[in-house]
Amino acid sequence: MPSFDPCRSFRKLAYNNALANHRLHAACQRLQPGEFEASRMSFFPSIKSTLNHMLTVDWFYVDGLEGGTLGPAAWKVEEPFGDIERLSQAQKMVDHRLVTLCERLTPIDLASTVELHRSERIQRELMEDVLSHLFQHQTHHRGQAHAMLSGTSVEPPQLDEFIVADDARFRGGEVAALGWTEDILMR
Repeated sequence: MPSFDPCRSFRKLAYNNALANHRLHAACQRLQPGEFEASRMSFFPSIKSTLNHMLTVDWFYVDGLEGGTLGPAAWKVEEPFGDIERLSQAQKMVDHRLVTLCERLTPIDLASTVELHRSERIQRELMEDVLSHLFQHQTHHRGQAHAMLSGTSVEPPQLDEFIVADDARFRGGEVAALGWTEDILMR
């Protein structure tokens, strides 16, 4: 019987996050002119606004998880990217940082305290709780962007086929495009 690795779930979630973002952004890159920024019903008023929010919140939390002090400067510009191409590149970069961080995790890291620099205070949380919160945040807003896509010319992509080995048949090309292997995802 294999030994339990408390970091494995976080590694898998980091890869899942990057793969889901890759799929969602690829769909958004096929939108017709005007659809990306069009006003829609959701928490944020457009796909563009939602994806920019996801990115800036990633910048905030990943920086804090890495020991940085970026804080609210992460969202000083509410929508730093007006086009999906540059937004996608920035998202891939922060997704890579999160995967790298989770690849290096140890049980001691998970139990360590992360300092999140807020406007007037420093919020201190366990790393495992910050990671859980970040993955939940991303899933929440990806779902909103996914729903908004249903009102466009592009069919919303499948976003929940990544965690289990049996899903490998659905993700082969995307895993290769990201430079990963199934062995990396399943360990």
